[in-house]
Parts: sequence; C-alpha cells; structure tokens
Amino acid sequence: MDMAGYFRCGLTVLTGSLALLAAPLQAKAPLDCPMRDAPFSVDGPFIDMMLSDKAKAAFEAHMPGALAKLPPIMAGTTAPSFGSIMTPRKLMGLAGGGAAMDAGQLDAALRAIAVTDADRALRCARYDDDRPAFPRSKGKLRVLLFEKMTGFRDTPSVEAANAAFRGLADRNGWALSVTDKGGAMHRSVLEHFDVVIWNNVSGDVLTLTQRAAFRKWVEGGGGFVGVHGTGGDPVYFWDWYPDTLIGARFIGHPSDPQFQDARIQVEARPDGLAADLLPGWTMKDEWYSFEKSARLSGGHVIATLDEASYVPGTNRFGGPSLSMGADHPIAWTRCLGKGRSVYSAIGHRPETYADANHLKLLQQAIIWAGKGKKVKCI
Repeated sequence: MDMAGYFRCGLTVLTGSLALLAAPLQAKAPLDCPMRDAPFSVDGPFIDMMLSDKAKAAFEAHMPGALAKLPPIMAGTTAPSFGSIMTPRKLMGLAGGGAAMDAGQLDAALRAIAVTDADRALRCARYDDDRPAFPRSKGKLRVLLFEKMTGFRDTPSVEAANAAFRGLADRNGWALSVTDKGGAMHRSVLEHFDVVIWNNVSGDVLTLTQRAAFRKWVEGGGGFVGVHGTGGDPVYFWDWYPDTLIGARFIGHPSDPQFQDARIQVEARPDGLAADLLPGWTMKDEWYSFEKSARLSGGHVIATLDEASYVPGTNRFGGPSLSMGADHPIAWTRCLGKGRSVYSAIGHRPETYADANHLKLLQQAIIWAGKGKKVKCI
C-alpha cells in the first residue's frame, strides 16, 4: 500500500473512531410525552411555561410581578411540582390577575412562541421509559403498587399507604411489587399482574405509548385501584383517565378546616363488595368533592359522605360551594370492557391507613378488582 493508501485508511479509522466517541454525547430523542409538541398556551401545563424563558417573559409582560407572588410549590420546575397539575389560566387568579386579565391576549402571546427541541426535551424530562423487571409469581393475586408522581406528592400519605398495602399483601398472601417508573405501564410488564394500585399518583405520568398500553390492559381484563390523590388533580391532560377510568372530576376539598370528622355511609351491592363493611363509620380526613356524582358516569357506589356531618365549604381557589348534596360518593367501582376499576377518595391523612374500616375497604377493593374476567363485573 502506498503512502496515499495508508493516509486514506488512517483517515477512515480516525473518522469512525470520532463518530463512536461522539455518539454517546448526542442528545437522546425526547420521549413521546403527551404535551411534547403542543404550542404554549394558557391551557397547557404551567410548568412547561415556566421551563421556557420566552414563555415566562410573555406571562410577566402581561402580568407584571405576578410570578413573584406565587408560592414555591406552584412555581417549581422540577417534578413533582404543583405546576404540573395547573395551567396559566387557572393560576392567573392566584397570581393577582383574576377576571381583569384577558386570557385571550396572553394565550395569543404564548402561542406565538415557537416550541424548540430544547423545550421538548425539558417537557419530557419528567417522564421515563424505564422498564422494571419483577420476579414472576404463580398461584397468588399479583399486585403492582405504582407510585410515580409529577404533580403533588404528599410523602406521609404515600408512605403510610405503601405500608398499608404491604401489610395487606403479607396477610393475604398476595405477591406485591412496587415501582415509581412509568415504563412499568408496558404490555410485557402488565401481563404479569392482576391488579395495579395507583398510590396517591398526581400529575401526568405516562407517555402516549404507556397510556395506550395501560388502557388496553385495563379494558382487556386488568384491575385498577386508585386511592385519594390519584383522583384529586385540579387539571388533567388525559381525558380518559378522569372521565372513564376514575369516573368523576375533582373540584376541591375543605380548607377551613382542611381535615374534618365525617360520616361514611356504605351502600349494599349485589356483588357483595361491601358485605363485610360496617353500614357506616366516622373518620377524619380531607374530603374530596367532584363535579358530578360518579353514578352519572356509570359508577357503582360503595360509600357516600353524609354532608350533614361536616362542612364542605367552598373551593380553596375560590368558586362555588363544594357541597354535592344528598348524593356525595366517596368510593365506587366501574366496569371498563373486560376490566375493573375501583376508586376511593379516602386517604390523605396517614392515620386513615391504620383505620380498620378503611383497611377492610381497601382489601375488598383489591380482591374485587383482581377478579378480572373470571366473574362478571357489575
């Protein structure tokens, strides 16, 4: 080989080596997170606006000094953050703009800002595609406890619920696995479980692919159990989740005082789900109200709240009364295709997870959800 040949060969090797070295430094393509390509707007996640200097500047230009008035829990840009479950429109009143501010003007200014690749990467950073591996189990109720949060995380509630579910699994011989990874919502993982419990999950936590896989699993015969904060976000960016899986949209809870004693009334059911529960009991918690009764969306109620036993009050962010009247469901079931869904709004105070009646309700909910296609859902 002549000198020119050696030179060409060496250049080829060097070029290939440099390409290999550079490969790990290339930015990973953003996940298919739901709002990745959405324009900036007053109805998008507030956290996405805060992650963009240009969008944040547009907000400030329309509402000078407003951001400085927000508490840190609202303005945080690292998940979990309350900004993940609020929108600029909803926060305008809190920031001092109220009805005087024209949301249309701000929306137009935000929509004029181009969404860059850097914006997309920041938006998707709170999602993951980490697929955990769990030991396979046979002959038991197989339960996955899911604990990913991008919105509000009340650590004492989450930890108390976690301990309660572990205790129920031990006493009932269930095989329990725990994860905080959205990547667990994948066919290859879900097919090994009978029930998935969402433990006070808050915020949008699944990519588009994960949403589709989870929905298909539920409707194909999987069991879902959601507790308290799992159905307590003020804003959702996945309509199927609150409207179909949960079956009711949260509108608020009492704030003065936040925690009150209230009477829970259990309803008789033909499937026997509530058969071992007391007809009613009193406990102290943070009591959720919803836009409409879950019955109106096809829910089968387990228990209701007696509003005469506590003061619903008004929405903490302002607005109408939180009273739902004579029909105020607090726990219910739903049938989704071949699958089952149970939601209970009980469970903000850690002490509720030591209450014998509440624990019995959770145990029966998990067993009911785990029946899948074996027994007709009603």
